[in-house]
Amino acid sequence: QLQASGGGLVQPGGSLRLSCAASGLSVNRNTMGWFRQAPGKEREFVAAIKWTNGNAYYGDSVKGRFTVSRDNAKSTVKLQMNSLRPEDTAVYYCSAGPRIISTTVTWASAYDYWGQGTQVTVSS
Repeated sequence: QLQASGGGLVQPGGSLRLSCAASGLSVNRNTMGWFRQAPGKEREFVAAIKWTNGNAYYGDSVKGRFTVSRDNAKSTVKLQMNSLRPEDTAVYYCSAGPRIISTTVTWASAYDYWGQGTQVTVSS
């Protein structure tokens, strides 16, 4: 199971840090991903990290602003979000998949496990 937390309301330019705790899942065999979905829009790839080597991947809209990292001891993935914009407003989901390669890391369909989502609202 994946449990996402850390969402909330923040002003434009502010920061938030999301966490995704994994239980009953061998995280070291997975790529851990973050996706988001705004009302009326498709689910969008945000970031991912390959647990074995720490390789990170980012969607174009968040490059340079968001950072994904892993905590081996706690089996937790974090998403540090800086310089937030109103267009970052969405429900953020964490996900995991054991068979993801670099060409499929942005595909939501490639991930086998999903958390329940946490709301991020960027507004003044």
